[in-house]
Amino acid sequence: MSNLPPFIAPERFTDANAALAQVMRIYDGSIAHLRQAMQRFVAGDDSMGHVRACYPLVRIHTDTVSRNFIPDSARLSYGFVAGPGRFETTLTRPDLYSDYYLEQFNLLLQNHGVELEVGTSAQPIPVHFSFAENDHVEGNLSAQRRTLMRDVFDLPDLAAMDDGIANGTHQVRPGEPQPLALFTAPRVDYSLHRLRHYTGTGPEHFQNFVLFTNYQFYIDEFIALGHAAMGDPNGEYIAFVEPGNVITRRVGLPAEAIDALGKEPPRMPQMPGYHLVRADRAGITMVNIGVGPANAKNITDHIAVLRPHAWIMLGHCAGLRNSQQLGDYVLAHGYVREDHVLDEELPLWVPIPALAEIQVALEQAVADITQIKGAALKSIMRTGTVASTDNRNWELLPDNQPQRRFSQSRAVALDMESATIAANGFRFRVPYGTLLCVSDKPLHGEIKLPGMANHFYRERVDQHLRIGMRAVELLRAQGSEQLHSRKLRSFSEVAFQ
Repeated sequence: MSNLPPFIAPERFTDANAALAQVMRIYDGSIAHLRQAMQRFVAGDDSMGHVRACYPLVRIHTDTVSRNFIPDSARLSYGFVAGPGRFETTLTRPDLYSDYYLEQFNLLLQNHGVELEVGTSAQPIPVHFSFAENDHVEGNLSAQRRTLMRDVFDLPDLAAMDDGIANGTHQVRPGEPQPLALFTAPRVDYSLHRLRHYTGTGPEHFQNFVLFTNYQFYIDEFIALGHAAMGDPNGEYIAFVEPGNVITRRVGLPAEAIDALGKEPPRMPQMPGYHLVRADRAGITMVNIGVGPANAKNITDHIAVLRPHAWIMLGHCAGLRNSQQLGDYVLAHGYVREDHVLDEELPLWVPIPALAEIQVALEQAVADITQIKGAALKSIMRTGTVASTDNRNWELLPDNQPQRRFSQSRAVALDMESATIAANGFRFRVPYGTLLCVSDKPLHGEIKLPGMANHFYRERVDQHLRIGMRAVELLRAQGSEQLHSRKLRSFSEVAFQ
């Protein structure tokens, strides 16, 4: 026998705020039901039967391929469905996604002139996804009691959270609705929990512009800049968040209740995250992904559910041309993918295009920070193809096979992460870019040695990071509607950004 909260049947709305309020009502009721049941289960209550609560859903019906012309949103690459039919998606964490959901709801109403249906779905919420941020009640259970959870609660079901929609492999069966969003609610919840684990910070702190790096030197500099920003009473950033959800408020701003919950972790997470927070969430998140394409795929798989406006890779690379100097920059306009981690999801024959808005912002940022203009900029920055490999010691392979391939591709630089981050940006419709700094030239006898490397890092890290942050400022000033390129949208695309 199922133990369910009161069922809320679908209702129709022509007001986005009212629709969002209904989503919150359903979600909050479902979460409260699961949390209360979990408390009883921990206390030893076995009389509840099978406890279940389901996600809210939003649905639209349209019978035409045409849509209303709205001048302010006509150029957007999202906010509308591809044709007639029934479209729906499950929703989660309306507290975190309220602004996002409100924008998507408004665009659907404006573009199609139809009603939004909001109600309770048939998709169960796994009990693990109902726990509050600092709620660890399951940790008090014995091994036998934890095993019994499977009989009482719904646990995560991987079949409900695959990436078929994003990968373009999802097949709609007869009678089924078409998807409204790239991710189902369970898939979103799964990634939100993974973000806490890998970065050591809650998803609510992530900002809409994300910088990735593969070196701790950049993080050290970002921390210094973050704390310096908190000393400016008139600055644009209101908080700086570090692993363990340790929050530093801008001088003059009062502490908030959640600040007391922050605690420096006993050990750093695998890919620590840091957040320069703006009130509009348009600040900067920086993550040290470490070395290798597996980490790059892993973290971007999860950050993608937050629907950021852009992510940019700032890292070091091997310069492949003799004309390059240590410290030169490489602005990637193409990628050779020998990372292999996305071959199943995104076949190698899929091109990963450069995005003009990101490219222009990065080039302008280099000019602004270095104060080198025009043709002279070519003396310190090369635009070209970047190759990414999963073999850190590619130079040692016999017969020079990698060198031959990289030469044929016209690659000017090589690293282990950039193509993965760009490819996952393409896959998940997140605008992406890459600006690397040449730290060694293995094909030309300039290998990375400790003394040389330390000197190089001191010389270049601060400037490189400031270039990345300046690029974010330029992109933010353009407005997010300019970033979400139609290049990233498929033939039959979901409506949600």
